[in-house]
Amino acid sequence: MLDRRKFVQAMLRSRGQSIVISSLGNPTYDVASAGDTPANFYLWGAMGGAAAMGLGLAIGQPQRRIVVVVGDGEMIMGLTTLAAITATRPENLGLLVLDNQSFAETGAQTGLTAKGVDLCALARASGFTRVLESRQMSDVPDAAQVLFQSPGPVFVHAAISLGETERVLPERDGVVLSRRTRELFNRNFIHGPQQ
Repeated sequence: MLDRRKFVQAMLRSRGQSIVISSLGNPTYDVASAGDTPANFYLWGAMGGAAAMGLGLAIGQPQRRIVVVVGDGEMIMGLTTLAAITATRPENLGLLVLDNQSFAETGAQTGLTAKGVDLCALARASGFTRVLESRQMSDVPDAAQVLFQSPGPVFVHAAISLGETERVLPERDGVVLSRRTRELFNRNFIHGPQQ
């Protein structure tokens, strides 16, 4: 099992100019721990909506890589979005699912993936172009290459250990978050994508 925080930080070293959307709870704390930037968009209370938001941004910003970081509970709540993603087939979209087989944010109750729900099989059945499973830190180079560079939509599943880490609390104001991300897009629209 992977240490969630170390894995996310290692993965984000390869993000380049990607926009990263993180779902509530641990994914947001982990993305923020790797460094806050206007290219991070933290979805605080919209459980189940991160992948859908990523799809919308991928369609609206086709020149920019969009990566969504979610937990297994969030992904299960948003399963219908997998079908919408593959029906639309945005080449610039990647999903990273951090699976600790529990609902960590609400008390670490046993999650559905611990009871046999196979998220990778669901992603494959939905038609993702690449599905990769990560279980050890030596998987990071391949996982990062798929997540940030392979033609999408791609799906990376990380088997992480259940454990508490320090909460890194980034900006929580949705107006501020949307404004800074919009300004980033506007700068790139006027001046071209950053290299």
